[in-house]
Amino acid sequence: MSLIVAGRFTTFSAAEAGARQLFAEGFIEEDVTLFFVNPRGQHAHVAADSLHAAPFVLNPVKHPGRGAIVGAVAGAVVGVAVFAATSSSVVVAIAAAGVGAYVGAMLGATVHRRMSTSPSVSEVAQHAVHRETRDSGVLVAVHVSPDNQLRAAQVLAHAGGQAIERANGRWQQGRWADFDPTTPPVPLEVNQREA
Repeated sequence: MSLIVAGRFTTFSAAEAGARQLFAEGFIEEDVTLFFVNPRGQHAHVAADSLHAAPFVLNPVKHPGRGAIVGAVAGAVVGVAVFAATSSSVVVAIAAAGVGAYVGAMLGATVHRRMSTSPSVSEVAQHAVHRETRDSGVLVAVHVSPDNQLRAAQVLAHAGGQAIERANGRWQQGRWADFDPTTPPVPLEVNQREA
């Protein structure tokens, strides 16, 4: 794990100016990166994973569930019974069975989906939004050592960086490779007068 110090800026030009100040202070280009962090609620790691884990069943043929199968059988039986009672032709009875099976499968899948215990998409999204504490903006991240971490934080603060933070992460090929915008930042107190 690498030691990383980061500061948030409101614009890319301000972040670039902060990076230039870091370079002027002796930090090398491969140890400085900047990137945009989306507003809260627009990361949706949890929501996306949950959507893949429990897909909404719209097409019972593509995603057959227990409810869809039960609904298809019940719909087919009802369709045949209704048209057999009216003494229609065999072709009409078969068509009615098909339509009844499809409608029953759709209803059965919908009922099965609503009765499942997995949280709704909106519940998952609300959970993701509530646990996010990081504000959006352009983040300037610096790969540092214990000896120069405070200096990097002071330069970022002096350049106008807000919410200076420290993290342990994976720094690869000149960037913070495992940055997670939903992880709360760990503030790093900076004495700006020493900058």
